Amino acid sequence: MRCVIARFPFDLTRSGVLESMKGIKPEHASGESVIIGRRTYPVKQVGQVITRQDRRDFSAGEVLRAMAQLGFTCRELPQAPAPTRVPNPLQQASAMLGAAVAA
Repeated sequence: MRCVIARFPFDLTRSGVLESMKGIKPEHASGESVIIGRRTYPVKQVGQVITRQDRRDFSAGEVLRAMAQLGFTCRELPQAPAPTRVPNPLQQASAMLGAAVAA
């Protein structure tokens, strides 16, 4: 499969990625990750190994897209829950008395 990562074209195959990542110890994946074989690798580590480019030269999204198209399981950052608004003491007291709470 032909894909563009950091403005450079690459011909990637599933078997080629598996071969490139063989013997590479996965770093701690705290963000986006790709499961290759039985190991979970950070996306930036995979991109660095398969493209031989610096991690600052490409985005995680480019590598995630390419790995998903090759059939690898990709995990994105979990969505953070929307922050809940905590009413101040005056608003709490007003709500207890049955008054409408101003937004």
